[in-house]
Amino acid sequence: MKITWLGHSAFRIETGKAKILLDPFLNHNASFAGQDIKDVSSGITHILLTHGHGDHVGDTVALAKETGAVVLANADLAGWLGSKGVDRIEMGNTGGTITFGGFSATFTNALHSSAQITEDGVSHALGNANGLMLHFDDEASIFAMGDTDIFSDMGLINELHQPDIGFVPVGDRFTMGGAVAALACQRYFSFKTAIPCHFGTFPIIDQTADKFIDGMEGSKTEVKALKPAESLSI
Repeated sequence: MKITWLGHSAFRIETGKAKILLDPFLNHNASFAGQDIKDVSSGITHILLTHGHGDHVGDTVALAKETGAVVLANADLAGWLGSKGVDRIEMGNTGGTITFGGFSATFTNALHSSAQITEDGVSHALGNANGLMLHFDDEASIFAMGDTDIFSDMGLINELHQPDIGFVPVGDRFTMGGAVAALACQRYFSFKTAIPCHFGTFPIIDQTADKFIDGMEGSKTEVKALKPAESLSI
């Protein structure tokens, strides 16, 4: 498995059977600067979305049309994407699992919001925010937390799924900050590897993952603070 952080909460995950983009906010993502969208989206089979905010849906509509990738999203967001011309959609909702060739995705809780404001200034609710628990055939499992605060039922997610790798938001203001994210990982999860994300993109969120790294000191979890475009092979 090869995991590449594309900046913000966008990741490319490559396995033997699937090439996945998670929350592909690429254009207008300052952390993505210098990377090539065509290279990043080359060969993708699936696009997975945690929720409906623009900094997570990102370039989904254009990429889905260009590549023919299957898009996974909650039911409300999936319906909205369908109205935008995305025709290969798998919809689900909190607690549900969808199985693809080579992996499955389970929608978990996340404490956040999910909406888009259209050009007429109207806010459209796009379902609940979610985390995504990814189980792969003969590969490490990944829990993409999405945008969230800490919550005690994270312990149940760990009990049910035992994720090996966590994609952890640490930027504060819109998600939990680094110190709280470290507490969440240490108290509720047994990750082998934690990859911080959702930082450094906008001036109003934390610019580094330092608080998370400091908070994870002494943990059995290995923290991999990737740079945008940097990859990790598992």
